[in-house]
Amino acid sequence: MKLPTEAERVRIYIGENDKFEGRVLYEVITEEARRHGLAGCTVIRGTLGFGAHSRIHTSKVLRISEHLPMIIEIVDRSDHVSQFLPVLDSMIGEGLVTREPVNVILYRHEKPK
Repeated sequence: MKLPTEAERVRIYIGENDKFEGRVLYEVITEEARRHGLAGCTVIRGTLGFGAHSRIHTSKVLRISEHLPMIIEIVDRSDHVSQFLPVLDSMIGEGLVTREPVNVILYRHEKPK
């Protein structure tokens, strides 16, 4: 797949314990992004953060009830992102979704030998 130099990034901020239909939400989002043919998706686990409820979530040893922040990033063409946003909306109960333009510098696969 070739991405244009002008693309968009969607960032999804949720909690690691968030679920969709009994499954871990960040895994479901990643699988759906792949099923929809998006260019790429990465899940990043945060070590500290807070959201709308202003509760601090941390990975410090003394606070084991983590529910750490998860960030899912998806980069693709604007039209593909637009088509995927309703899918996200149907899955996310609590969280934040942002969308921003990005300049793609490099997007490569290993060349066949």
